[in-house]
Amino acid sequence: MDMTFVFKIAAIGIIVAVMNQMLSKSGREEYATLTTIAGIIVVVMMLIPQVTKLYSMLQSAFGL
Repeated sequence: MDMTFVFKIAAIGIIVAVMNQMLSKSGREEYATLTTIAGIIVVVMMLIPQVTKLYSMLQSAFGL
């Protein structure tokens, strides 16, 4: 995993946080919640291939 991946996740977190604050201040809490959930789903979808790569690497390293 390189640093660009970490920066992508951080950028998504910053964008979601800003959008959440803007929506909360304008009285649209339900949209703020949906934005947060969507951000979490995007990050999890980005992490799934990395976790499977790590799992296969551990399997080959330990001969499982």
